[in-house]
Amino acid sequence: MFKNHPKGLIGAALSNMGERFGFYIMMAILSLFLMSKFGLEKTESTIIYSIFYALIYLLALAGGLIADKTKKYKQTILAGLILMSVGYLLIAIPTPTPVPNLALFLTLTCIGLFVIAFGNGLFKGNLQAVVGQMYDDPRYSDKRDTGFQIFYMFINVGALFAPLIAVGIRNWWVGANGFVYNSDLPALCHQFLKGNISAEASQRFTELASTVSKGGFSGDLTAFANQYLDVFNTGFHYAFGAAIVAMLISLVIFISNKKRLPDPALKVQAQTKSTDSVPQMSRSEVSQRLYALFAVFAVVIFFWFSFHQNGVTLTFFANDYTLLSSLRIDLGFTVIEGAEIFQFFNPFFVVFLTPVVIGFFGWLRARGKEPSTPKKIAIGMGIAAAAFVVMALGSYGLPSAEEVKEMGGLTDAARVTPFLLIGTYFILTVAELFISPLGLSFVSKVAPPQYQGIMQGCWLGATALGNQLLILGTIFYENIPIWATWCVFVAACLISMFTMLAMLKWLERIAK
Repeated sequence: MFKNHPKGLIGAALSNMGERFGFYIMMAILSLFLMSKFGLEKTESTIIYSIFYALIYLLALAGGLIADKTKKYKQTILAGLILMSVGYLLIAIPTPTPVPNLALFLTLTCIGLFVIAFGNGLFKGNLQAVVGQMYDDPRYSDKRDTGFQIFYMFINVGALFAPLIAVGIRNWWVGANGFVYNSDLPALCHQFLKGNISAEASQRFTELASTVSKGGFSGDLTAFANQYLDVFNTGFHYAFGAAIVAMLISLVIFISNKKRLPDPALKVQAQTKSTDSVPQMSRSEVSQRLYALFAVFAVVIFFWFSFHQNGVTLTFFANDYTLLSSLRIDLGFTVIEGAEIFQFFNPFFVVFLTPVVIGFFGWLRARGKEPSTPKKIAIGMGIAAAAFVVMALGSYGLPSAEEVKEMGGLTDAARVTPFLLIGTYFILTVAELFISPLGLSFVSKVAPPQYQGIMQGCWLGATALGNQLLILGTIFYENIPIWATWCVFVAACLISMFTMLAMLKWLERIAK
């Protein structure tokens, strides 16, 4: 697979695996952790989640500026890896639940999240700029799209097992402390302790308390709620600790491969010193390239607003409406069960489908029919719309989120098959492979050399703005019919697709 590609590609991909591992742990469990740890409602949890994920991408702008100004790309990447490790450590340290001081402990968690986001900003965009420089070499320039697809696939190996490991650690700790995992109990415990639980939900809470207590239920619901929440969330803390191990492995890999990776700063210096050997872009050409890039950045905001619902509304749907027991895996020492495991399917499909997509594009290329990179991105947005059409059809007739809360959760008989979400993630992953790696390729190809780092940061900044809009998805989820929520994302993806198609000829001309 790496044949005829730059030797540094595998080192860069392996260095990014730890970041992906931590990213997918956070994507899988962060929103549910904030709710079970602090008793937050879905909207409150999504506000923190969306700000965190917006910062992850927005701070890539700061990381790009720092690297472009200091010309120390590799040192900036290294600092990012170290900071992310520190951030995960801050969140992994167990603290009591229910929290004795909500403001204090929530602030400490948010500080840890900010450290992770800032470290990611220093790391992500600059590593992508390094990968892009590898394909500036004429020997590899025609393999740029394929190279970024391989890079994207390989780093998702790190993401592949993150949700399963996180859930396994959490459920192992729950089981080791005398309880059985149940997805509805954390919310019911908080409702009971706050005194705002409905009569119907209270009856279900009592039944579940007896069911999940391996050593027998004493009948004291207050003691049970406090103990179950503490055990459940300590397991979450240990799950975050798994990300630290992955980050340290990536740190070692990056240091070992640092000398083999190109340095974008050297390219800019070479162009500055030698105007004879390297053609200089006119101010007009630079402006046209920047206009094209910012046009694409603006369009993909709507895609990321829809796609990154996987960490909030799609996870809430998995927890509230999906039959989780049908995906239960008993390993003896732990049980893999929970809404979080659906985050396994996206990286799994990335790894599985990338060779298929690469082969398909190669087949088209051999026949002179391969779409341009901008056209591939537009097609990807249409595919994403199709994924949410599937969700809308599969959700029609389900009770509202408020009704589910009043009932204290749905019985297994009233829940939907997990294949609804699995199929949706399959289609969304195809869309992602048409957009995310090819978007990185487009940016690295079109961005003027002196703005490589910051333009990669701007691509991530557009993702940040899309993430900041995630809160709208949760507001819809809690206030309108579930099927109508997914229709909002259908509309967002279609707007992106048609806008991209309207700019297609212009973008193709700029990218030549």
